[in-house]
Amino acid sequence: MNNNPADTPETLSVGKARERTSGVSSQILEMIGIKEGKVTEPGPGIAPCEEDPHHLYRANHPWSVYSVSSEEVLKDGFQRLRESLPERGWKIVEYGPNKSRAKTLELTADSTKERYSINAELVVSSPTAGKESNPLILVTVTSGCFRAPEGTKLDQEF
Repeated sequence: MNNNPADTPETLSVGKARERTSGVSSQILEMIGIKEGKVTEPGPGIAPCEEDPHHLYRANHPWSVYSVSSEEVLKDGFQRLRESLPERGWKIVEYGPNKSRAKTLELTADSTKERYSINAELVVSSPTAGKESNPLILVTVTSGCFRAPEGTKLDQEF
């Protein structure tokens, strides 16, 4: 067992973890800076952490920005995100085309302040994918593991 206090999961109620994760998503949306279009609605979900699925959980928040006037709006927003992350305390750990047939531009970043990672994909038309019928920026915000407070029935939270 690792006794490094930085690796000890913070005890946090599921409600607070969802709130905090929504806050991170809002920061990412602000960095993307697209004022038109739509953003998917559902809030963060909760999933067990493999190390201790009865007591540890993480928050996941997949969402997207879509229904914009042109793919250029999305490309500009993705570029703003890439440029803003480092100055806002995020370390970009991966950037470039992914392994999909479409070679979708993707970035992964880890927060240097909190236990969060984000993955963002720019889903637009490309020579390899052809015409994209629903262009969007897909973002997934994932927390590190939190410890549920004593008495929390995690299986009722998922």
